[in-house]
Amino acid sequence: MNRYILIFFFFFFFILRKPHATDENFRICNETRKCGNLSINFPFFMEEARCGYPGFNISCKNNINPIIRLPDDGDYVIHNIFYQDQSFHISRADPFDADDVCSNSIRNISIPQDPFFLPPKQVNMSLFFDCVSVSELPKSLGFFKVVCDAKYGTNVTLSLLSNYNEYSELSYASRYCNKTVVLPAPVDLPGNETAVQGILNRGFISEWKSSKCSDCEASGGKCGFDDNANNFKCFCQDRPRPSSCAPGKNSHAHIKVAVGYSIAGTVVLIILLACFIRTFSFNDRRFIWQMKVEGDKKIEAFLNRHEFLTPKRYRYSDVKNMTNSFRDKLGKGGYGNVYKGKLLDGQLVAVKILNKSKSNGEDFMHEVSSISRTSHVNIVTLLSFCFEGRRRALIYEFVPNGSLEKFIFQKNGDRQLTWEMLYKIAVGIARGLEYLHRGCKTRILHFDIKPHNILLDDDFCPKISDFGLAKLCPGKESVISMTGCRGTIGYIAPEVYSRNFGRVSHKSDVYSYGMMVLEMVGGKILNDEDYQTSEIYFPHWIYSRIELDEELRLQGIVDDDVDQERVRKMILVSLWCIQTDPANRPPMSRVLEMMEGNIDSLTIPPKPFL
Repeated sequence: MNRYILIFFFFFFFILRKPHATDENFRICNETRKCGNLSINFPFFMEEARCGYPGFNISCKNNINPIIRLPDDGDYVIHNIFYQDQSFHISRADPFDADDVCSNSIRNISIPQDPFFLPPKQVNMSLFFDCVSVSELPKSLGFFKVVCDAKYGTNVTLSLLSNYNEYSELSYASRYCNKTVVLPAPVDLPGNETAVQGILNRGFISEWKSSKCSDCEASGGKCGFDDNANNFKCFCQDRPRPSSCAPGKNSHAHIKVAVGYSIAGTVVLIILLACFIRTFSFNDRRFIWQMKVEGDKKIEAFLNRHEFLTPKRYRYSDVKNMTNSFRDKLGKGGYGNVYKGKLLDGQLVAVKILNKSKSNGEDFMHEVSSISRTSHVNIVTLLSFCFEGRRRALIYEFVPNGSLEKFIFQKNGDRQLTWEMLYKIAVGIARGLEYLHRGCKTRILHFDIKPHNILLDDDFCPKISDFGLAKLCPGKESVISMTGCRGTIGYIAPEVYSRNFGRVSHKSDVYSYGMMVLEMVGGKILNDEDYQTSEIYFPHWIYSRIELDEELRLQGIVDDDVDQERVRKMILVSLWCIQTDPANRPPMSRVLEMMEGNIDSLTIPPKPFL
């Protein structure tokens, strides 16, 4: 025992006497950097990449204008940075002029989804080029005509400001023009320009996802990035740390005392634990405890690796407060209950408590890693989360009309959906899936598309939710390897539960989408007593009637050719989506084209044999 005491005092004395030098990373990132009137702080950086995040490199032109280069979209001037809101005001470094607006040379502005994105309710300016002549243009669209020089001919250019939900007006204008370009427009930004190029040159607000590094800065550290480990680091005076510096002041004495007490406490704890283990045998209990600790460590490591992407983190006590101690229950899911809540700023939220989560926390990590990469009007927004061991919660935007499931089979009352509404909902879901499969930097496969997981807002705009079974595909890969079956019976693609039908890919989501659209149609076509509980029967029933051009017994239609066309289009597209061979199913980009295109171009697919 004397030998161990001597070793303990040796290490204790060595650490207290160890000379302390300021860490180089802390020294470099602690230097003040400015470009013009703007302070350049994390996640932005200029010369030292370690002091910022990849993709946030700023060049300081003439020491006046901060310039940031967005992938595939060129250089932008930064006019202001709002670090608290994680947003910044930018405009094109090469300004628009009248020739751009009138000459059909302008192109879409494509903000990369990772790490930058546009605000959810961004107002856009849609420019329509190569339109019909003024005499052929409807009077209602004449107000949006752009005044162009005679050298550009008789073709008209139109300019419309709209948000994501104003589909009808944009669709109406597109009938008279051959090309559409969509650009973000300024919202609540200074300026009184009225010309199209002047409005666009005022720029727009873009947001970014990152750790606000408040914990690091509050502890006296400087936020940075470790290229070798490829994750966030807090640069402290003594050394880099994962998230924050040691508590208290960063003086040498405090650090030494803290280390000394830690070692002494650890030694005492080990001695006591050894005595306890020798007296009692708790092998089983210790094994369970280790499993829980390993699972929690795995999740914490995951959150640290993805700290730049993950949203705000709340404590469990905060979750109880925002839900009024879980008083207002909205519904129940496979992994727990969902409650209505309110944030401090008054925003309503839906709080999903994962009390039936898998022991290793895979569903929690799947949902956080996948949905935090998204920003789309047809994808539900994850605002924040809570993780305290077994206490886990996901906090989403509140979607007032609930799930699509409760509307599908309503015959009477206020919840009855018209065929036009059902069609728009189906198109919106297709847009969301197409975004997940192609619009993100990392392809996301949902694996649980069904009416219960489609939420409807005030305007019945659909939002895809519940990413607990989602899988991420590196780069733009399509085929993935997967063990076990995931999804809901009736919507699972054949290849998911049997590899004899093909390999699992994004086409599995296409199958689920097709079955869901068929169910949306079936809920209004069939009477309750005729409806079969297994979805296998209904596709055959509907296929035979489409093939023979028989009456579909449509409810809610009074001699409306438009509704008849919408329903037939939904049926034909869904029958293509549920083809047994994944190779015969269209990708979601093609599904969207079919849903929005002319029905005359659609053919009857082969009959699904499942």
